[in-house]
Amino acid sequence: MNIKSNHLFKLRIILCLLIFLEAGCATPPKSAIASAHPLASQAGFEILDVGGNAFDAAVAVSAALAVVEPSGSGLGGGGFWLLHRASDGKQVMIDGRERAPMAATRGMFLDANGNFDQSRSLNGALAAGIPGMPAAIVHMAEKYGELPIAQSLGPAIRYAREGFLVDEGYLRLIAFRAKVMKQYPSAASIFLHNKENPKPPFRLQQTDLANTLEQIGKRGKAGFYQGSVGQALVAGVRSAGGIWTRKDLQDYAIVERKPVIWNYKGIKITSAAPPSSGGVVLTEALNILSAFDLANETKINRKHLIIESMRRAYRDRARYLGDPDYIQMPLPRLLSAAYAEKLRSDIRIDHAGFASETVDTAVDPVEGQNTTHFSVLDKAGNRVSATLSINYPFGSCLVAKGTGVLLNDEMDDFVGQKGSPNTYGLTGGEANAIEPGKRMLSSMTPTFLEDSERVAILGTPGGSRIISMVLLAILDFSEGHDVDSWVAVPRFHHQYEPDLVQYEKGGLSYDEIQLLEKKGHKFKEIKRHYGNMQAILWNKRNQSVTAASDPRKYGMAIVR
Repeated sequence: MNIKSNHLFKLRIILCLLIFLEAGCATPPKSAIASAHPLASQAGFEILDVGGNAFDAAVAVSAALAVVEPSGSGLGGGGFWLLHRASDGKQVMIDGRERAPMAATRGMFLDANGNFDQSRSLNGALAAGIPGMPAAIVHMAEKYGELPIAQSLGPAIRYAREGFLVDEGYLRLIAFRAKVMKQYPSAASIFLHNKENPKPPFRLQQTDLANTLEQIGKRGKAGFYQGSVGQALVAGVRSAGGIWTRKDLQDYAIVERKPVIWNYKGIKITSAAPPSSGGVVLTEALNILSAFDLANETKINRKHLIIESMRRAYRDRARYLGDPDYIQMPLPRLLSAAYAEKLRSDIRIDHAGFASETVDTAVDPVEGQNTTHFSVLDKAGNRVSATLSINYPFGSCLVAKGTGVLLNDEMDDFVGQKGSPNTYGLTGGEANAIEPGKRMLSSMTPTFLEDSERVAILGTPGGSRIISMVLLAILDFSEGHDVDSWVAVPRFHHQYEPDLVQYEKGGLSYDEIQLLEKKGHKFKEIKRHYGNMQAILWNKRNQSVTAASDPRKYGMAIVR
């Protein structure tokens, strides 16, 4: 063999090795699930272990969370399921967001004097939108799963029928909502103990909910939106002063939407599309930041720039975003690099930007556990990032008798009156006004990240602060940190109105606040930690899979 042919032979060997290594990296070596409750994560693996894929596992986790974390999500709520199918690279967002009943009106939450009465948009029958979660999990099972939905619902049915011991988070949040819940006997009989706040050990059993889950397993979507369950839901809502009709339920349909996809410094980011504001606000903020070398800025200047990007992106959330089936949004402009350059043009490194409202509508984060998130990766490379909600803790506190279904209070996410903030301090305008059949704007932000070596799946609950938490995690990912770091990053937030930097306990140091105040920023400490991020990292270079649950709360990440 001459020198030339020997060289070519070596090149072929190297090329074959590279192809082999690339093929070996095409699928992850392990599966992973990170969710807000250990029983939900275990439910997902129970389904993976019998041959289900990530989408079947997502059905199992969604349903299990409806049982074991009723303060955060449930069959009476909705959410967004971001899917990646490994076989063809398809990425889609299942929009299972709630809809306004067809009898809804813009003034439905105004009192006799024309003032916004938030108690009506948070508590009881009027507060509930038409649920989307049952339709979403049926759709996911039928179109993307490998197993019958009845099988994937099995763990949740078992948890509901046999019961489980609640944790400290349940006890704290039920105490927060007990006064309202006592007004609704069907809910109080399930979630309270003899009409009083439960004390440990308290076993929560939900026989009616188990029966409703079984109906979905037998009849699919019709098992919830029609038949005896649908009839009981409408009767329960209307007897409590609500406006649902059987047609509202029968007409509910999920929508498959194209996610928002963009690039930040070599990272492909896939996130939620409207009616979630998550992907758009993230894109705007990161497009603004893309022109700055954050790694070489001082710690104070870095935080200042991040705050200024949040302020501008959240301003556009209030101005433009809503249900894409009802309004026209200037998304190509909002998502463009040219628009980011315009927004960036008035950022000063030495001083905070334009003034927004100064009214203190910042709220303490009871929402940290009244939405939920989970992330799933299977060995085929399929992945799911899902954020689900019933809005406020335990939603509307109303259960339709005989169903076990705790109804959401997502109607509060609409603009009940122009200029009046919702329970998370967010304001808005015409784009998110109440209309019959409309989906309310959301901040839920299930997200995928991907660069040349790594794939990440992440998201979190946290009301209006969801987007800023995901933003901080993405920036941490961009600096090369691992999954445990993303979920633990100290959190701060600016949502345009109020004109305050909100920060969790320990999220900013005293010295940082002093220096940022000199730049003109104002601050409000949130007295507790907020959020509950659930994240997975697949590192293709070293073929490892790691996962983490937020150390602030009670979740569980499993890799095997």
